[in-house]
Amino acid sequence: MTILVTGGAGYIGSQMAYQLVDSGERVVVLDNLSTGFDWAIPPGVPAVVGDVGDARLLDALMAEHRVRAILHFAASVVVPESVADPLRYYRNNTVNSRSLIEAAVRGGVEHFIFSSTAAVYGEPSKIPVAEDAPPRPMSPYGSSKLMAEIMLRDAAQAHGFRYMILRYFNVAGADPRLRTGQSTRGATHLIKVAVETALGLRPKLEIFGTDYPTPDGTCIRDYIHVGDLAAAHSDALRYLRDGGESLTLNCGYGRGFSVLEVIDAVKRASGVDFRVDFAARRPGDPTRIVAAADKARALLGWQPRLGDLSTIVAHALAWERKRMALGSGQAHAG
Repeated sequence: MTILVTGGAGYIGSQMAYQLVDSGERVVVLDNLSTGFDWAIPPGVPAVVGDVGDARLLDALMAEHRVRAILHFAASVVVPESVADPLRYYRNNTVNSRSLIEAAVRGGVEHFIFSSTAAVYGEPSKIPVAEDAPPRPMSPYGSSKLMAEIMLRDAAQAHGFRYMILRYFNVAGADPRLRTGQSTRGATHLIKVAVETALGLRPKLEIFGTDYPTPDGTCIRDYIHVGDLAAAHSDALRYLRDGGESLTLNCGYGRGFSVLEVIDAVKRASGVDFRVDFAARRPGDPTRIVAAADKARALLGWQPRLGDLSTIVAHALAWERKRMALGSGQAHAG
């Protein structure tokens, strides 16, 4: 049985591909390389350059590789960009996911794991936010993912395959072995931006909003290490293979850090007191979002091992330094 990893040349998808290969799984990657990198795909893994909305390509790929499970990471993920260009997000995240789900049905796929997001919750009325909280997305990004969730649930019920929807909180860090990490040009993730600023790759860091109703006035997020997130997917796949029911689960640690706390952590780890400017709030940003993550631990047996903020920041710094040392803006595995 082969596992198809869509978006497997991207940040999270490449980490997942490495973890699957490490555990002896057969993997094939599909990525259009719009934001991913071919060097991020594990050596020896078959890679197809193409779009998850291409039905003919999907049918051929799944037949050739005898795909029986799909881990779907391919998506556009920048909240402010989704506000500015919502139709692009509904195409990439919703329409293309429909095509992939339909191809999975035609190809007899048994298990489907979907990369969703805490953005489906919007501004939750209760913190930590549990999986049964009513979804109220504040951005087209969150809405596009929620629509894909609904399609996946309905299709699974109609066609008899099982799924896992994993709602990520804020993903950060890098592969502890530094084989892959966040490399997207112009990335907007806070830890990534702070690390680049500390290393002189950006002139300054902007904080968007200092008047939120939080202890220090900045937004609070639940940061999860990309390695622990990949482990949650492996646990989810094992759960489904063992006959587990379809589920929707949060992937976070259940604690939050403010923007200022994260910046302080990066300054301490790097030893650099870099420039920080203050700017207005961005549309689509909730005040505070922290996961209720007990279900993933209880049902999947997920045991996070990289959850300290200092560990997340240290791995992000090490990855960025590796990229700088290579001098090409990339960091080839090895």
